[in-house]
Amino acid sequence: MVKFGINNFKVIAEIQHQKQTFKIDLSQPLDISLPISNTEQNPIAWYIEKPEIEPVRFGDWVGKVSEGSSSTNFNNIFFNPHGHGTHTECLGHITRDFYSINQCLKQFFFTAEVISVQPEAQGEDFVITKAQIENALQGKSPEAIIIRTLPNSSDKTSKKYSNTNWPYLLEEAATFIRGKGIQHLLIDLPSVDREHDEGRLLAHKAFWNVKDVNHLNQDARMSSTITELIFVDDTIDDGSYILNLQIASFENDASPSKPTLYKI
Repeated sequence: MVKFGINNFKVIAEIQHQKQTFKIDLSQPLDISLPISNTEQNPIAWYIEKPEIEPVRFGDWVGKVSEGSSSTNFNNIFFNPHGHGTHTECLGHITRDFYSINQCLKQFFFTAEVISVQPEAQGEDFVITKAQIENALQGKSPEAIIIRTLPNSSDKTSKKYSNTNWPYLLEEAATFIRGKGIQHLLIDLPSVDREHDEGRLLAHKAFWNVKDVNHLNQDARMSSTITELIFVDDTIDDGSYILNLQIASFENDASPSKPTLYKI
């Protein structure tokens, strides 16, 4: 149940959820998504070029008001949700059979915990361990976990990640998160897994409880999601929030998304 009230230009919502009552100010959203643009500032992963946003052209007609032949701006957009910005994916990202994020994600508000983690050196890699996640959660079991990796440079908003061997979640960490009953995993990296992992995808499989990508097990977590390439600004403290996880209605394994936090 949600109750609304307006107080000194604030929009206060009272949410009753899982036998708890939360109050949030809907006029103070904390956007943790990265936009998609056709500029060199757009973050890129997975060895692709920047997005394309171009006006439609029919002969001499150009869908751009500033060029004089159109009364409207009318652009085509070519992008890849996994490589060009904040995106939310379902287990259809790794399965032989098709599953759509638009069909798997049917609720959009969740209790959430923001944690900050400094990945640890492990050989030539930097990894996020079970112990780090467990210590940061301090016994809490939110519906969503938002992982901010440290250091938290603003360069993340435009970084070119290809061939950088970014930090990643160990399988044990993803298994622990699943075991806590956390349904939604958000992270500020292009993937929860190692960039070059020979297709093992251990963290993806552990979080979604996918045991065989060719024949999906009945206890796989159909309604759980992974959101990657977020950015959690330093002005956002670690702690408890309400998460609004919104996607575009693509019938695809992943969609660009706009996760937004509200401080409790």
